[in-house]
Amino acid sequence: MANNEELLKTVTARATEWLGDGYDEATRLQVKKLIDADDKTELIESFYRDLEFGTGGLRGIMGVGSNRMNRYTVGAATQGFANYLKEAFADLPQISVAVGHDVRNNSREFAEIVANVFSANGIKVFLFDSFRPTPELSYAIRYFGCQSGVNITASHNPKEYNGYKAYWSDGAQIIAPHDTNIINHVNAIKSVKDVKFDGNPDLIEIVGPKVDADYLADIKGLSLSPEVIKRHADLKIVYTPIHGTGVKLIPQSLRNYGFTNIISVPEQDITDGNFPTVDSPNPENASAMAMAIAKAKEVQADLVMASDPDADRIGCVLRDSKGEYVLINGNQIVMILLYYMMTRNTELGRIKGNEYIVKTIVTTETIRSIAEANNIKMFDCYTGFKWIAAVIRENEDTMRYLGGGEESYGFLAETFVRDKDSVSAISLMAEAAAWAKDRGLDFLGLLQEIYMKYGFSREAGVSVVRPGKSGAEEIQAMMKAFRSNPPKSLGGSPIKTIKDYADLNLTDVPTGKVTKMDMPVTSNVLQYFTEDGSKVSIRPSGTEPKIKFYIEVKGKLANAADYDRAVADADAKIEAVKKDLGI
Repeated sequence: MANNEELLKTVTARATEWLGDGYDEATRLQVKKLIDADDKTELIESFYRDLEFGTGGLRGIMGVGSNRMNRYTVGAATQGFANYLKEAFADLPQISVAVGHDVRNNSREFAEIVANVFSANGIKVFLFDSFRPTPELSYAIRYFGCQSGVNITASHNPKEYNGYKAYWSDGAQIIAPHDTNIINHVNAIKSVKDVKFDGNPDLIEIVGPKVDADYLADIKGLSLSPEVIKRHADLKIVYTPIHGTGVKLIPQSLRNYGFTNIISVPEQDITDGNFPTVDSPNPENASAMAMAIAKAKEVQADLVMASDPDADRIGCVLRDSKGEYVLINGNQIVMILLYYMMTRNTELGRIKGNEYIVKTIVTTETIRSIAEANNIKMFDCYTGFKWIAAVIRENEDTMRYLGGGEESYGFLAETFVRDKDSVSAISLMAEAAAWAKDRGLDFLGLLQEIYMKYGFSREAGVSVVRPGKSGAEEIQAMMKAFRSNPPKSLGGSPIKTIKDYADLNLTDVPTGKVTKMDMPVTSNVLQYFTEDGSKVSIRPSGTEPKIKFYIEVKGKLANAADYDRAVADADAKIEAVKKDLGI
């Protein structure tokens, strides 16, 4: 009880500061309403902490308070960021940043606040004239030679959320030491009066169509099979942006590639931060793809694709053996794209021995098998495209990047962008479908070809949501329990190896031998590997109030006719693994 009283006392004191004259009247009225309410839950959730940079930057529910996305938390983050940029690039006569935003409610307002605060601090700002895909913001940083950038987006989160993604000079999201340095500078902003909100219009340059055209031209340059597309230009492609930024560039990119039969979902081409036709604008959820699938059935589409609201993630649907349209998962998307790009580079005689791909540690191990069979080096990295970008940065002078991705529906085919990019991924996925069709395969046949060549795998993700302060504590307790009392077996197969990235210890379970793993930093991720090749990864999300379980099981697929049986057997095994984990 004493702890609760102490928390309420601290929270109330923090909230009372927001009643000062540095805050606008609407904010003061809302804060007072929270303080006076009998139920203090919302007050506590709004003020018990400051929003922190996680794997994707700053992200939270919109509203008043230090733990909410609003003009003051956005302003303070930008002021701290500006202070750090002026310190890190003190020798430059003019520091510059690029600023973009998605279609969410308040996104334009927040982006303009960011631009104003940067410019008030003497920093040149390239501000997009309206919403753009997140990857184009990454592109713009490199295009204009900026020192950093900010994109206002909450990706595929529900409509109540917004976010703030911070980028560095290479166009990648920020990693150590810059992330912690920025946080320290943000934490040093003790008062709203420390924030320079009054912008300098002379330092804000509005940008638009020229950047779009150059970005799309560079994406067109990634095409590996233009002659194939000419033969299958009328491939029936249903595409939906799910009310998001993809509508601006993705249909145009598909047309640039040579596709002529792009079928839209008109209701979802309308940009709207309330995402009115879906419960959640996440293309990995079947419900978000329902309208696109209905359209696909109507026109008998060859391929169905979607992008999330900020157009960095890709969703994809294929027709199964019964003619039904079903989602493929993020592992399969990455696997298909990498298989296509590695195979085509080989066919075109472009493999010289210095090529590489990248995947995250929680992404399917089948990709490793494909890379090894093609004599292409594969790098494993932590979840989050900032780590894929870090691998690119380390190798860009000595090796050639072919592509990289993660199971959470993100893929990057190029180096002129340093974040996941659905504009290029969707264009190349359509090209891969045309390439498969040219060889007598539908999209399902292409997937089966990979499994028959390199081994069958099946993946499933489980997210356990625990919101708020109590939820964060529960997630921490779950991770502690899995470390101190790991299962002996999963799905009937004994645990062979445990990798704990929190201390970088790799434990060989049968012998008890512990060795150190070579990773750039530690991370709160735990992995179990079984004797039969199954893999389970456990990690708390860095951007959402949940703990994630990534399950991968192995199987065999001798021929396409056995595919449904292989899937059923694998799904049964996944259920057994979930039971062993208690989830």
